[in-house]
Amino acid sequence: MTPLRQATQALRALLVRLEVWLGGLALLLLLGITLGQIIARNAFDSGIPGADILLRHLVLYVTFMGAALASDTGRHIRVDALAAWMPDAWCRRLHRPLQATGLVITILLAQAAWRFWRDEWSYAAEHERFQVLMNLIVPGGFALLAVHFLIGLVLGPEPGTRMAEDRA
Repeated sequence: MTPLRQATQALRALLVRLEVWLGGLALLLLLGITLGQIIARNAFDSGIPGADILLRHLVLYVTFMGAALASDTGRHIRVDALAAWMPDAWCRRLHRPLQATGLVITILLAQAAWRFWRDEWSYAAEHERFQVLMNLIVPGGFALLAVHFLIGLVLGPEPGTRMAEDRA
């Protein structure tokens, strides 16, 4: 195994662990704050200040971490109808071009989201800065997806696995 392949697989394992922890923590916070909000509204005719905004952002964190994990395992959005009739050899040949396409698209989305975030930051009032900081998940999430597509591009299709098993 080449040093580049080893380093790429180590980076992939580290990213997956980080995404599982961040996604899990965001989901637990999402559920806990939601439960607290329900109890506060029904029992005390009150609510948790800022909970609705925080919950919206936590949904984005869970979504982007899940999307990154799905792209790592090759279970992201794809056109399975065509792949179901293609021979495995063709699917393997298309792996890298499709990873490169996903990489380019997610880089473009990350750049656009970053420009939007910078603009939002420059016009945000002081009391809204925390909310704008939480919005970093959008460009960061697209950048994370781009890293996963880059890893898939470098590593190529997993050796010894049949592409048809992925489509089942």
